[in-house]
Amino acid sequence: MHDLIKEAVYDDAAAIELSKMDKDVVSVVDAISELSLEETMKLGMQFKRFPLGCDLTEVVVGTCASDLQLKELLGNCRLANMIGASIHICAYAFSDIAEENGMSGIDVMKQVYDTVDVPLDLDHFGENGPMRFPKEIVKCGGECYLKGPAFTECPRGRIHSRLIDKEMLEKPDKEDWVKLASSVAVNVTSEQSGEGHAAPLREAKDVADLAKKYGRGLESIMFVGDGYDEVITGFEKSLELGADIFVIEGGPFNRAENPVEAYAKAIAAARVLVPGKVVATNGAYEYECRAGLRTGLNIIITGFPNNHHGYMCGYEPGTARRGKFGLPRVIEIMNEELKATNTRIPVQRDELVALATAVKLAGPDYIYPRKIGDYTVGDAHWATLIHSKMHDGITLKNTIEDAVSSVNGNSVALLGGRFISWVLANELDKYVDEIIISDTDPWVQKMTVDNLQGAVNATVIAGENDKSSANAADDSIITTTVPQISKNILNTVPNAFNLV
Repeated sequence: MHDLIKEAVYDDAAAIELSKMDKDVVSVVDAISELSLEETMKLGMQFKRFPLGCDLTEVVVGTCASDLQLKELLGNCRLANMIGASIHICAYAFSDIAEENGMSGIDVMKQVYDTVDVPLDLDHFGENGPMRFPKEIVKCGGECYLKGPAFTECPRGRIHSRLIDKEMLEKPDKEDWVKLASSVAVNVTSEQSGEGHAAPLREAKDVADLAKKYGRGLESIMFVGDGYDEVITGFEKSLELGADIFVIEGGPFNRAENPVEAYAKAIAAARVLVPGKVVATNGAYEYECRAGLRTGLNIIITGFPNNHHGYMCGYEPGTARRGKFGLPRVIEIMNEELKATNTRIPVQRDELVALATAVKLAGPDYIYPRKIGDYTVGDAHWATLIHSKMHDGITLKNTIEDAVSSVNGNSVALLGGRFISWVLANELDKYVDEIIISDTDPWVQKMTVDNLQGAVNATVIAGENDKSSANAADDSIITTTVPQISKNILNTVPNAFNLV
């Protein structure tokens, strides 16, 4: 594996082989530790490519803070919903706002759920439900991020003071919070020498088990720490918990000698190891955000003013403090570092709707973590979106069954080579002898053809383009769920069956 990781930096075939293997955490981290920064970034971007990894770049937004009025929280959530950003819920803040309004925390959670349709990402949630903290914590000005590296815990030694009596009052609602969420975050930094930074692992396991019980996506938060031993521990504990998404925290909790290189290498290792193909950060200085984006980072969690994620990403020591509005700054950093290709940076509402449509078309029995061939159908986003109101509110114009029923011949052209074409190929396999795959992206087309050749009995071949593929087949199906793309294909192949 050591040599294969080095080969995968430049060689597509090695990256593909590595993506299919069971991987040992220590071997991956060791091999990446020997790469240069440039090689590390190349490797990370290799594993951000379809279908080795998730190739989206997005923001997830913390909309809440304990001292916001309820109407301010709801307004923040509406704004996030308008731009299509998933909402990161700090459960303690929801409960603090509820207390100020004579409500329970779950009542506020339900109000937000009723107000938006984007996925809801639940954090600061423990064995009793929403964690509760004293005022000096919930109104913390972000001293650790403001001062800069390097800390192993809160510089004031107060981060893990809990108001257990208040937590116990809300414990009966614990499962209802998870039912309303699309994903749930747990924290393993207590196992990485951060005992003062997070709840003990038993709480993470308790919450992870509850998330799995209801089929919610599971995120595991870890920090870069010393850049080696603690990174290994973070990955190992996250995998033990069954995490789908890895969330890498840098900032003052990146104590490595070369923090930029250590952060990039943690992101690259996460890209190779993460089961759900999605790598995020909840805390990273600007220089770490930039290095992470160049190494394949998918998600930056940011926030509205007074939300602690508002300053935890995209700022530098001396400027990172409570009250910052991190969202626009993070969006600008993303656009400075990355060039938009198939989707905008970050992805926006209509793209999220298209993805949710694909998830609904595929259906719960097909999506991640199920595989067709060597790869899962979609990634952790698919498992998250299926538990969102956006997904529930989509009315399909056509279904996979409708598309299959439209085929009368022995040969079918699938126009578009991403995951829905895999589902269609699998369903069509019992009816046709030949499947032609056409995609404008040569890599997507190749990976789909290669994957399906070993997964279905029909002969799977690559087409030259949409028009020639349709001409060579008895029937054609447009598999994209992006309306403008499907419209463009339909102009070229007017007789094709269009899913959307």
